[in-house]
Amino acid sequence: MQAFDLYAILPELVLLVATCLLLVASVYVHERVASTPGVEQDIFHTPRGVGFVYFFSLILLAYLIFAFIGRMGDPALVAMNGLFQSDPFSNLLKACSCIAVLVSLIYSKQYLMDRALFRPDFIVLALLALLGQFVLISGANLLTLYLGLELMALPTYALVAMRHSSEKSVEAGIKYFILGALASGFLLYGMSMLYGVTGSLDLIEIFKTVADPRVNHLVMAFGLVFIVAGLAFKLGVVPFHMWVPDVYQGAPTAVTLMIAAAPKLAAFALLFRLLVNTLLPLLGDWQPMLVLLAVLSLVVGNVTAIAQTNIKRMLAYSAIAQMGFVLLGMLSVFDDHAFSAAMFYAITYVLTTLGTFGLLMALSRKGYDCETLDGLKGLNKKHPWFAFIGLVMMFSLAGIPPTVGFAAKLGVLEALVDAEHTFLAVIAVMASLVGAFYYLRVVKVMYFDEPEHEITVSGSGFAKGLLSLNSILVLVIGIVPAGLMSLCLDAMRRTLLGS
Repeated sequence: MQAFDLYAILPELVLLVATCLLLVASVYVHERVASTPGVEQDIFHTPRGVGFVYFFSLILLAYLIFAFIGRMGDPALVAMNGLFQSDPFSNLLKACSCIAVLVSLIYSKQYLMDRALFRPDFIVLALLALLGQFVLISGANLLTLYLGLELMALPTYALVAMRHSSEKSVEAGIKYFILGALASGFLLYGMSMLYGVTGSLDLIEIFKTVADPRVNHLVMAFGLVFIVAGLAFKLGVVPFHMWVPDVYQGAPTAVTLMIAAAPKLAAFALLFRLLVNTLLPLLGDWQPMLVLLAVLSLVVGNVTAIAQTNIKRMLAYSAIAQMGFVLLGMLSVFDDHAFSAAMFYAITYVLTTLGTFGLLMALSRKGYDCETLDGLKGLNKKHPWFAFIGLVMMFSLAGIPPTVGFAAKLGVLEALVDAEHTFLAVIAVMASLVGAFYYLRVVKVMYFDEPEHEITVSGSGFAKGLLSLNSILVLVIGIVPAGLMSLCLDAMRRTLLGS
Protein backbone atom coordinates (compact mmCIF):
# COMPACT_ATOMS: atom_id res chain seq x y z
CA MET A 1 0.00 0.00 0.00
CA GLN A 2 1.40 3.36 -1.06
CA ALA A 3 0.87 6.85 0.35
CA PHE A 4 -1.34 7.58 -2.65
CA ASP A 5 -3.69 4.75 -1.61
CA LEU A 6 -3.82 5.99 1.98
CA TYR A 7 -4.77 9.48 0.81
CA ALA A 8 -7.58 8.09 -1.35
CA ILE A 9 -9.14 6.09 1.48
CA LEU A 10 -8.23 8.44 4.35
CA PRO A 11 -11.83 9.51 5.22
CA GLU A 12 -12.93 5.88 5.24
CA LEU A 13 -10.01 4.93 7.47
CA VAL A 14 -10.80 7.76 9.89
CA LEU A 15 -14.44 6.66 10.10
CA LEU A 16 -13.48 3.01 10.61
CA VAL A 17 -10.91 3.70 13.34
CA ALA A 18 -13.15 6.19 15.13
CA THR A 19 -16.13 3.81 15.05
CA CYS A 20 -14.04 0.96 16.50
CA LEU A 21 -12.70 3.28 19.21
CA LEU A 22 -16.24 4.38 20.07
CA LEU A 23 -17.32 0.77 20.39
CA VAL A 24 -14.40 -0.07 22.68
CA ALA A 25 -14.86 3.13 24.69
CA SER A 26 -18.53 2.38 25.30
CA VAL A 27 -17.63 -1.03 26.71
CA TYR A 28 -14.82 0.45 28.82
CA VAL A 29 -17.06 3.15 30.32
CA HIS A 30 -19.70 0.53 31.02
CA GLU A 31 -17.25 -1.60 33.00
CA ARG A 32 -15.86 1.37 34.96
CA VAL A 33 -19.29 2.63 35.99
CA ALA A 34 -20.65 -0.83 36.75
CA SER A 35 -17.83 -1.36 39.23
CA THR A 36 -18.36 1.96 41.00
CA PRO A 37 -20.58 1.76 44.12
CA GLY A 38 -23.67 3.91 44.12
CA VAL A 39 -23.68 4.46 40.36
CA GLU A 40 -26.47 3.16 38.17
CA GLN A 41 -25.39 -0.08 36.60
CA ASP A 42 -26.79 0.38 33.10
CA ILE A 43 -24.62 3.06 31.51
CA PHE A 44 -26.49 2.67 28.22
CA HIS A 45 -29.50 4.43 29.76
CA THR A 46 -27.52 7.27 31.31
CA PRO A 47 -26.15 10.32 29.50
CA ARG A 48 -22.63 9.77 30.75
CA GLY A 49 -21.34 7.16 28.31
CA VAL A 50 -23.85 7.83 25.56
CA GLY A 51 -23.15 11.54 25.49
CA PHE A 52 -19.46 10.93 24.82
CA VAL A 53 -20.20 8.62 21.90
CA TYR A 54 -22.92 10.90 20.53
CA PHE A 55 -21.00 14.18 20.52
CA PHE A 56 -17.81 12.56 19.29
CA SER A 57 -19.82 11.07 16.43
CA LEU A 58 -21.24 14.48 15.51
CA ILE A 59 -17.73 15.95 15.43
CA LEU A 60 -16.52 13.02 13.34
CA LEU A 61 -19.32 13.46 10.83
CA ALA A 62 -18.70 17.20 10.62
CA TYR A 63 -15.04 16.48 9.85
CA LEU A 64 -15.98 14.00 7.13
CA ILE A 65 -18.36 16.49 5.53
CA PHE A 66 -15.62 19.10 5.21
CA ALA A 67 -13.14 16.44 4.08
CA PHE A 68 -15.34 15.40 1.17
CA ILE A 69 -16.29 18.98 0.30
CA GLY A 70 -12.57 19.79 0.11
CA ARG A 71 -12.13 16.96 -2.38
CA MET A 72 -14.80 18.19 -4.79
CA GLY A 73 -12.19 19.69 -7.09
CA ASP A 74 -9.88 16.66 -7.08
CA PRO A 75 -9.52 14.61 -10.27
CA ALA A 76 -10.73 11.02 -10.45
CA LEU A 77 -8.39 8.66 -8.60
CA VAL A 78 -8.24 4.86 -8.69
CA ALA A 79 -6.50 3.31 -5.68
CA MET A 80 -5.97 -0.02 -3.90
CA ASN A 81 -5.02 -1.84 -7.10
CA GLY A 82 -8.22 -0.83 -8.84
CA LEU A 83 -10.57 -1.71 -5.97
CA PHE A 84 -11.46 1.85 -4.95
CA GLN A 85 -12.15 5.05 -6.86
CA SER A 86 -12.43 8.60 -5.63
CA ASP A 87 -14.05 11.02 -8.05
CA PRO A 88 -16.31 14.10 -7.90
CA PHE A 89 -19.39 11.86 -8.13
CA SER A 90 -18.43 9.82 -5.08
CA ASN A 91 -17.20 12.82 -3.07
CA LEU A 92 -20.47 14.70 -3.53
CA LEU A 93 -22.62 11.70 -2.65
CA LYS A 94 -20.51 10.82 0.39
CA ALA A 95 -20.67 14.41 1.66
CA CYS A 96 -24.46 14.29 1.31
CA SER A 97 -24.56 10.91 3.07
CA CYS A 98 -22.58 12.35 5.99
CA ILE A 99 -24.96 15.29 6.23
CA ALA A 100 -27.97 12.94 6.15
CA VAL A 101 -26.61 10.76 8.96
CA LEU A 102 -25.54 13.80 11.00
CA VAL A 103 -28.99 15.38 10.74
CA SER A 104 -30.65 12.02 11.43
CA LEU A 105 -28.71 11.60 14.69
CA ILE A 106 -29.62 15.13 15.82
CA TYR A 107 -33.31 14.62 15.05
CA SER A 108 -33.33 11.19 16.71
CA LYS A 109 -31.75 12.00 20.07
CA GLN A 110 -34.86 12.91 22.09
CA TYR A 111 -36.96 10.24 20.36
CA LEU A 112 -34.42 7.55 21.27
CA MET A 113 -33.99 8.80 24.83
CA ASP A 114 -37.73 8.63 25.45
CA ARG A 115 -37.73 4.96 24.38
CA ALA A 116 -34.52 3.86 26.10
CA LEU A 117 -32.90 3.31 22.70
CA PHE A 118 -30.32 6.09 22.92
CA ARG A 119 -27.34 3.78 23.34
CA PRO A 120 -23.82 3.63 21.92
CA ASP A 121 -24.70 0.54 19.88
CA PHE A 122 -27.29 2.53 17.92
CA ILE A 123 -24.75 5.19 17.00
CA VAL A 124 -21.99 2.69 16.22
CA LEU A 125 -24.30 0.67 13.96
CA ALA A 126 -25.34 3.87 12.17
CA LEU A 127 -21.69 4.79 11.57
CA LEU A 128 -20.85 1.28 10.33
CA ALA A 129 -23.75 1.51 7.89
CA LEU A 130 -22.36 4.87 6.75
CA LEU A 131 -18.96 3.26 6.21
CA GLY A 132 -20.63 0.67 4.03
CA GLN A 133 -22.19 3.46 2.01
CA PHE A 134 -18.75 5.03 1.52
CA VAL A 135 -17.27 1.77 0.25
CA LEU A 136 -20.27 1.16 -2.00
CA ILE A 137 -20.24 4.64 -3.51
CA SER A 138 -16.51 4.41 -4.32
CA GLY A 139 -16.47 0.80 -5.49
CA ALA A 140 -14.41 0.17 -8.65
CA ASN A 141 -14.62 -3.59 -8.46
CA LEU A 142 -17.49 -6.05 -8.13
CA LEU A 143 -16.08 -7.35 -4.85
CA THR A 144 -15.80 -3.82 -3.44
CA LEU A 145 -19.39 -3.05 -4.43
CA TYR A 146 -20.67 -6.21 -2.79
CA LEU A 147 -18.58 -5.67 0.34
CA GLY A 148 -19.91 -2.13 0.68
CA LEU A 149 -23.48 -3.31 0.09
CA GLU A 150 -23.31 -5.91 2.85
CA LEU A 151 -21.48 -3.58 5.23
CA MET A 152 -24.31 -1.10 4.75
CA ALA A 153 -27.09 -3.69 5.04
CA LEU A 154 -26.03 -5.80 8.04
CA PRO A 155 -25.97 -2.97 10.62
CA THR A 156 -29.31 -1.78 9.25
CA TYR A 157 -30.91 -5.18 9.91
CA ALA A 158 -29.79 -4.93 13.53
CA LEU A 159 -31.08 -1.36 13.85
CA VAL A 160 -34.55 -2.33 12.63
CA ALA A 161 -34.87 -5.11 15.22
CA MET A 162 -33.15 -3.35 18.15
CA ARG A 163 -36.45 -2.54 19.92
CA HIS A 164 -36.80 -6.05 21.33
CA SER A 165 -40.01 -5.31 23.23
CA SER A 166 -41.91 -4.56 20.01
CA GLU A 167 -43.22 -7.50 17.99
CA LYS A 168 -43.60 -5.28 14.92
CA SER A 169 -39.98 -4.18 15.13
CA VAL A 170 -38.67 -7.73 15.46
CA GLU A 171 -40.93 -8.93 12.65
CA ALA A 172 -39.77 -6.08 10.41
CA GLY A 173 -36.14 -6.93 11.16
CA ILE A 174 -36.65 -10.59 10.26
CA LYS A 175 -38.46 -9.72 7.01
CA TYR A 176 -35.79 -7.20 6.09
CA PHE A 177 -32.99 -9.68 6.80
CA ILE A 178 -34.52 -12.57 4.84
CA LEU A 179 -35.52 -10.51 1.80
CA GLY A 180 -32.25 -8.59 1.92
CA ALA A 181 -30.29 -11.83 1.90
CA LEU A 182 -32.35 -13.04 -1.05
CA ALA A 183 -31.72 -9.84 -3.00
CA SER A 184 -28.00 -9.98 -2.17
CA GLY A 185 -27.97 -13.52 -3.51
CA PHE A 186 -29.56 -12.33 -6.76
CA LEU A 187 -26.98 -9.58 -7.11
CA LEU A 188 -24.07 -11.86 -6.26
CA TYR A 189 -25.26 -14.51 -8.71
CA GLY A 190 -25.51 -11.92 -11.48
CA MET A 191 -22.02 -10.66 -10.65
CA SER A 192 -20.66 -14.21 -10.78
CA MET A 193 -22.08 -14.62 -14.28
CA LEU A 194 -20.40 -11.38 -15.31
CA TYR A 195 -17.12 -12.71 -13.97
CA GLY A 196 -17.65 -16.03 -15.73
CA VAL A 197 -18.08 -14.33 -19.10
CA THR A 198 -15.52 -11.53 -18.80
CA GLY A 199 -12.92 -13.17 -16.53
CA SER A 200 -12.54 -9.97 -14.50
CA LEU A 201 -14.04 -8.27 -11.45
CA ASP A 202 -12.76 -4.80 -12.39
CA LEU A 203 -15.53 -2.51 -13.65
CA ILE A 204 -13.38 -0.95 -16.40
CA GLU A 205 -12.22 -4.33 -17.69
CA ILE A 206 -15.78 -5.65 -17.67
CA PHE A 207 -16.89 -2.60 -19.67
CA LYS A 208 -14.23 -3.26 -22.30
CA THR A 209 -15.05 -6.97 -22.50
CA VAL A 210 -18.82 -6.48 -22.68
CA ALA A 211 -18.35 -4.11 -25.63
CA ASP A 212 -16.66 -6.95 -27.55
CA PRO A 213 -19.24 -8.50 -29.95
CA ARG A 214 -17.63 -11.93 -29.53
CA VAL A 215 -18.83 -12.20 -25.91
CA ASN A 216 -21.67 -14.64 -25.18
CA HIS A 217 -24.54 -12.16 -25.13
CA LEU A 218 -27.12 -14.65 -23.84
CA VAL A 219 -25.20 -15.36 -20.63
CA MET A 220 -24.55 -11.65 -20.13
CA ALA A 221 -28.24 -10.84 -20.51
CA PHE A 222 -29.16 -13.63 -18.10
CA GLY A 223 -26.76 -12.30 -15.47
CA LEU A 224 -28.07 -8.78 -16.08
CA VAL A 225 -31.57 -9.89 -15.06
CA PHE A 226 -30.29 -10.95 -11.63
CA ILE A 227 -28.28 -7.75 -11.23
CA VAL A 228 -31.26 -5.54 -12.05
CA ALA A 229 -33.42 -7.56 -9.64
CA GLY A 230 -30.92 -7.01 -6.83
CA LEU A 231 -30.68 -3.31 -7.63
CA ALA A 232 -34.47 -3.01 -7.70
CA PHE A 233 -34.71 -4.48 -4.21
CA LYS A 234 -32.13 -2.08 -2.79
CA LEU A 235 -34.01 0.85 -4.34
CA GLY A 236 -37.33 -0.58 -3.15
CA VAL A 237 -39.13 -0.42 -6.50
CA VAL A 238 -42.02 -2.57 -7.76
CA PRO A 239 -42.21 -5.59 -7.83
CA PHE A 240 -39.39 -5.90 -5.27
CA HIS A 241 -40.99 -3.45 -2.88
CA MET A 242 -42.90 -5.56 -0.36
CA TRP A 243 -40.31 -5.10 2.38
CA VAL A 244 -40.50 -1.30 2.25
CA PRO A 245 -43.89 -0.58 3.93
CA ASP A 246 -43.44 -3.29 6.58
CA VAL A 247 -39.94 -2.13 7.53
CA TYR A 248 -40.88 1.56 7.50
CA GLN A 249 -43.85 0.92 9.78
CA GLY A 250 -42.29 -1.68 12.08
CA ALA A 251 -38.97 0.02 12.76
CA PRO A 252 -38.66 2.88 15.26
CA THR A 253 -39.06 6.19 13.44
CA ALA A 254 -35.40 7.07 14.06
CA VAL A 255 -34.34 3.83 12.36
CA THR A 256 -36.83 4.39 9.55
CA LEU A 257 -35.09 7.69 8.85
CA MET A 258 -31.72 5.90 8.77
CA ILE A 259 -33.13 3.58 6.10
CA ALA A 260 -35.08 6.16 4.12
CA ALA A 261 -32.39 8.83 3.75
CA ALA A 262 -28.66 8.15 3.26
CA PRO A 263 -28.94 4.56 1.88
CA LYS A 264 -30.94 5.90 -1.07
CA LEU A 265 -27.84 7.81 -2.19
CA ALA A 266 -25.72 4.67 -1.97
CA ALA A 267 -28.33 2.69 -3.91
CA PHE A 268 -28.29 5.36 -6.63
CA ALA A 269 -24.48 5.14 -6.75
CA LEU A 270 -24.67 1.34 -7.10
CA LEU A 271 -27.16 1.76 -9.95
CA PHE A 272 -24.87 4.22 -11.71
CA ARG A 273 -21.66 2.22 -11.18
CA LEU A 274 -23.11 -1.04 -12.49
CA LEU A 275 -25.39 0.06 -15.31
CA VAL A 276 -23.62 3.15 -16.65
CA ASN A 277 -19.96 2.69 -15.76
CA THR A 278 -19.93 -1.05 -16.42
CA LEU A 279 -22.84 -2.35 -18.49
CA LEU A 280 -23.56 0.54 -20.82
CA PRO A 281 -22.95 -1.66 -23.93
CA LEU A 282 -25.94 -3.75 -22.76
CA LEU A 283 -28.19 -0.69 -22.87
CA GLY A 284 -30.71 -2.40 -25.11
CA ASP A 285 -31.18 -5.10 -22.47
CA TRP A 286 -31.41 -3.14 -19.22
CA GLN A 287 -33.18 -0.01 -20.43
CA PRO A 288 -36.54 -1.80 -21.03
CA MET A 289 -36.25 -3.32 -17.57
CA LEU A 290 -35.82 0.11 -16.00
CA VAL A 291 -38.78 1.45 -17.96
CA LEU A 292 -40.99 -1.34 -16.62
CA LEU A 293 -39.73 -0.94 -13.05
CA ALA A 294 -40.17 2.84 -13.15
CA VAL A 295 -43.72 2.79 -14.54
CA LEU A 296 -44.86 0.08 -12.12
CA SER A 297 -43.32 1.94 -9.19
CA LEU A 298 -44.97 5.24 -10.12
CA VAL A 299 -48.39 3.66 -10.57
CA VAL A 300 -48.42 1.12 -7.72
CA GLY A 301 -46.65 3.40 -5.24
CA ASN A 302 -48.93 6.40 -5.71
CA VAL A 303 -52.19 4.44 -5.97
CA THR A 304 -51.50 2.23 -2.95
CA ALA A 305 -50.42 5.19 -0.80
CA ILE A 306 -53.94 6.66 -1.08
CA ALA A 307 -55.38 3.86 1.07
CA GLN A 308 -52.85 4.28 3.92
CA THR A 309 -53.74 5.88 7.23
CA ASN A 310 -50.36 5.14 8.83
CA ILE A 311 -48.05 8.00 7.84
CA LYS A 312 -44.89 5.90 7.84
CA ARG A 313 -46.54 3.32 5.61
CA MET A 314 -47.79 6.10 3.33
CA LEU A 315 -44.29 7.53 3.12
CA ALA A 316 -43.00 4.05 2.27
CA TYR A 317 -45.22 3.83 -0.80
CA SER A 318 -44.30 7.42 -1.55
CA ALA A 319 -40.62 6.39 -1.51
CA ILE A 320 -41.40 3.62 -3.99
CA ALA A 321 -42.92 6.16 -6.38
CA GLN A 322 -40.06 8.62 -5.83
CA MET A 323 -37.49 5.95 -6.74
CA GLY A 324 -39.48 5.41 -9.95
CA PHE A 325 -38.62 8.99 -10.87
CA VAL A 326 -34.93 8.31 -10.18
CA LEU A 327 -35.05 5.33 -12.56
CA LEU A 328 -36.61 7.53 -15.24
CA GLY A 329 -33.63 9.86 -14.97
CA MET A 330 -31.30 6.96 -15.82
CA LEU A 331 -32.93 6.25 -19.20
CA SER A 332 -31.26 9.06 -21.16
CA VAL A 333 -27.90 7.34 -20.94
CA PHE A 334 -26.03 9.53 -23.43
CA ASP A 335 -26.96 12.79 -21.72
CA ASP A 336 -25.03 13.94 -18.66
CA HIS A 337 -27.88 16.37 -17.94
CA ALA A 338 -30.19 13.39 -17.40
CA PHE A 339 -27.75 11.71 -15.01
CA SER A 340 -27.28 14.94 -13.07
CA ALA A 341 -31.09 15.37 -12.94
CA ALA A 342 -31.41 11.89 -11.40
CA MET A 343 -28.61 12.70 -8.95
CA PHE A 344 -30.25 16.03 -8.06
CA TYR A 345 -33.54 14.21 -7.53
CA ALA A 346 -31.97 11.65 -5.18
CA ILE A 347 -30.21 14.32 -3.10
CA THR A 348 -33.23 16.58 -2.79
CA TYR A 349 -35.50 13.64 -1.98
CA VAL A 350 -33.19 12.79 0.93
CA LEU A 351 -33.34 16.43 2.08
CA THR A 352 -37.15 16.34 2.09
CA THR A 353 -37.23 12.93 3.78
CA LEU A 354 -35.04 14.23 6.61
CA GLY A 355 -37.49 17.04 7.31
CA THR A 356 -40.55 14.78 7.08
CA PHE A 357 -39.35 12.16 9.55
CA GLY A 358 -37.76 14.85 11.71
CA LEU A 359 -41.22 16.39 12.10
CA LEU A 360 -42.77 13.03 13.01
CA MET A 361 -40.15 12.49 15.72
CA ALA A 362 -40.64 16.04 17.02
CA LEU A 363 -44.37 15.38 17.39
CA SER A 364 -43.74 12.08 19.19
CA ARG A 365 -43.22 11.88 22.93
CA LYS A 366 -42.57 9.29 25.60
CA GLY A 367 -45.21 6.59 25.28
CA TYR A 368 -46.61 7.97 22.00
CA ASP A 369 -45.46 7.75 18.39
CA CYS A 370 -46.90 10.14 15.82
CA GLU A 371 -47.55 7.60 13.08
CA THR A 372 -51.17 8.12 12.00
CA LEU A 373 -53.06 10.92 10.30
CA ASP A 374 -55.07 11.45 13.48
CA GLY A 375 -51.87 12.48 15.23
CA LEU A 376 -51.55 15.49 12.90
CA LYS A 377 -55.11 16.74 13.24
CA GLY A 378 -55.27 20.41 14.19
CA LEU A 379 -51.50 20.87 14.22
CA ASN A 380 -51.83 24.38 12.79
CA LYS A 381 -53.99 25.51 15.72
CA LYS A 382 -51.48 24.31 18.31
CA HIS A 383 -48.13 24.75 16.55
CA PRO A 384 -48.53 26.75 13.31
CA TRP A 385 -44.80 26.84 12.49
CA PHE A 386 -44.49 23.06 12.60
CA ALA A 387 -47.66 22.77 10.52
CA PHE A 388 -45.97 25.01 7.97
CA ILE A 389 -42.91 22.72 8.02
CA GLY A 390 -45.20 19.77 7.33
CA LEU A 391 -46.86 21.68 4.50
CA VAL A 392 -43.50 22.46 2.88
CA MET A 393 -42.41 18.81 3.08
CA MET A 394 -45.68 17.49 1.63
CA PHE A 395 -45.59 20.07 -1.18
CA SER A 396 -42.01 19.07 -1.99
CA LEU A 397 -42.84 15.36 -2.10
CA ALA A 398 -45.81 16.14 -4.33
CA GLY A 399 -43.70 18.32 -6.63
CA ILE A 400 -45.60 21.56 -6.06
CA PRO A 401 -43.74 24.86 -6.64
CA PRO A 402 -41.86 26.64 -5.22
CA THR A 403 -40.40 23.66 -3.34
CA VAL A 404 -37.32 21.70 -4.38
CA GLY A 405 -39.47 18.69 -5.28
CA PHE A 406 -40.91 20.63 -8.20
CA ALA A 407 -37.46 21.52 -9.54
CA ALA A 408 -36.32 17.90 -9.18
CA LYS A 409 -39.32 16.46 -11.01
CA LEU A 410 -39.08 19.13 -13.70
CA GLY A 411 -35.42 18.24 -14.34
CA VAL A 412 -36.24 14.55 -14.83
CA LEU A 413 -39.21 15.34 -17.07
CA GLU A 414 -37.09 17.65 -19.23
CA ALA A 415 -34.50 14.88 -19.61
CA LEU A 416 -37.22 12.44 -20.68
CA VAL A 417 -38.63 14.84 -23.27
CA ASP A 418 -35.15 15.62 -24.63
CA ALA A 419 -34.53 11.87 -25.00
CA GLU A 420 -37.86 11.50 -26.86
CA HIS A 421 -39.46 9.52 -24.05
CA THR A 422 -42.46 11.83 -24.05
CA PHE A 423 -44.93 9.03 -23.28
CA LEU A 424 -43.02 8.17 -20.11
CA ALA A 425 -43.03 11.84 -19.13
CA VAL A 426 -46.83 11.90 -19.50
CA ILE A 427 -47.17 8.78 -17.32
CA ALA A 428 -44.92 10.38 -14.69
CA VAL A 429 -47.01 13.56 -14.65
CA MET A 430 -50.27 11.61 -14.34
CA ALA A 431 -48.86 9.49 -11.53
CA SER A 432 -47.68 12.65 -9.73
CA LEU A 433 -51.20 14.08 -9.96
CA VAL A 434 -52.53 10.95 -8.28
CA GLY A 435 -49.83 11.21 -5.64
CA ALA A 436 -50.71 14.82 -4.90
CA PHE A 437 -53.99 13.59 -3.39
CA TYR A 438 -52.52 11.82 -0.37
CA TYR A 439 -49.90 14.53 0.21
CA LEU A 440 -52.55 17.24 0.21
CA ARG A 441 -54.70 15.08 2.50
CA VAL A 442 -51.98 15.43 5.14
CA VAL A 443 -52.05 19.22 4.70
CA LYS A 444 -55.82 19.21 5.02
CA VAL A 445 -55.65 17.23 8.26
CA MET A 446 -53.08 19.62 9.75
CA TYR A 447 -54.88 22.83 8.78
CA PHE A 448 -58.60 22.11 8.72
CA ASP A 449 -59.33 19.26 11.18
CA GLU A 450 -59.91 19.71 14.88
CA PRO A 451 -57.25 18.30 17.22
CA GLU A 452 -58.33 15.10 18.96
CA HIS A 453 -55.66 15.05 21.67
CA GLU A 454 -52.86 17.10 23.13
CA ILE A 455 -50.10 17.93 20.63
CA THR A 456 -46.64 18.54 22.03
CA VAL A 457 -43.33 19.20 20.30
CA SER A 458 -40.33 17.43 21.80
CA GLY A 459 -36.62 17.71 21.13
CA SER A 460 -33.90 20.21 21.89
CA GLY A 461 -33.92 23.78 20.66
CA PHE A 462 -31.03 22.94 18.37
CA ALA A 463 -32.97 20.06 16.78
CA LYS A 464 -36.01 22.29 16.28
CA GLY A 465 -33.84 25.00 14.75
CA LEU A 466 -32.24 22.47 12.42
CA LEU A 467 -35.68 21.23 11.39
CA SER A 468 -36.68 24.81 10.59
CA LEU A 469 -33.49 25.28 8.56
CA ASN A 470 -34.27 22.05 6.74
CA SER A 471 -37.67 23.35 5.64
CA ILE A 472 -36.18 26.70 4.61
CA LEU A 473 -33.60 24.90 2.45
CA VAL A 474 -36.37 22.94 0.75
CA LEU A 475 -37.93 26.26 -0.22
CA VAL A 476 -34.72 28.15 -1.06
CA ILE A 477 -33.24 25.39 -3.26
CA GLY A 478 -36.64 25.08 -4.93
CA ILE A 479 -36.63 28.78 -5.78
CA VAL A 480 -32.93 28.91 -6.70
CA PRO A 481 -31.98 25.35 -7.74
CA ALA A 482 -29.17 26.36 -10.10
CA GLY A 483 -26.37 26.05 -7.53
CA LEU A 484 -27.02 22.43 -6.55
CA MET A 485 -27.94 21.50 -10.12
CA SER A 486 -24.68 22.86 -11.48
CA LEU A 487 -22.77 21.05 -8.72
CA CYS A 488 -24.41 17.74 -9.69
CA LEU A 489 -23.80 18.41 -13.40
CA ASP A 490 -20.15 19.29 -12.86
CA ALA A 491 -19.57 16.19 -10.70
CA MET A 492 -21.27 13.95 -13.25
CA ARG A 493 -19.42 15.39 -16.24
CA ARG A 494 -15.99 15.16 -14.62
CA THR A 495 -16.68 11.62 -13.46
CA LEU A 496 -17.86 10.48 -16.90
CA LEU A 497 -14.84 12.10 -18.55
CA GLY A 498 -12.53 10.51 -15.99
CA SER A 499 -13.98 7.07 -16.66
